[in-house]
Amino acid sequence: YAKAFKAKHAIQDYVFTDGTAADSVERRFAEDLDAANEVVVYAKLPRGPRGSYIPTPVGNYSPDWAISFRKGTVKHIFLIAETKGTMDSLELRPIEQAKISCAKKLFNEISTSGVKYHDVDSYQSLLEIMEML
Repeated sequence: YAKAFKAKHAIQDYVFTDGTAADSVERRFAEDLDAANEVVVYAKLPRGPRGSYIPTPVGNYSPDWAISFRKGTVKHIFLIAETKGTMDSLELRPIEQAKISCAKKLFNEISTSGVKYHDVDSYQSLLEIMEML
């Protein structure tokens, strides 16, 4: 349970994040989501055969988060691809780079105005993206 985060606004009571609970990028991201007034509800998406995944030419890719934001009276849903410590493509493995690139292309083609796909390294960078939309 060291990785479990007791959540208030997630779809489940606990969010299980990667890394050590104290310094995990995902843990900080979940804590920020849970504390944010603009977040209606969020979910850490499951991995594995029953999880959410996007088929790509280089293998299945699983987004990390689904988040519903309050923006005026309209709710916008964003899928967050990766919550890595860095989004610098030079520091990501080539297979991760390829899967993220394929997922971005797919979402750019199928997304509506209410659903967007972005990769971020923090909740603050997600807020900066939202301000540009």
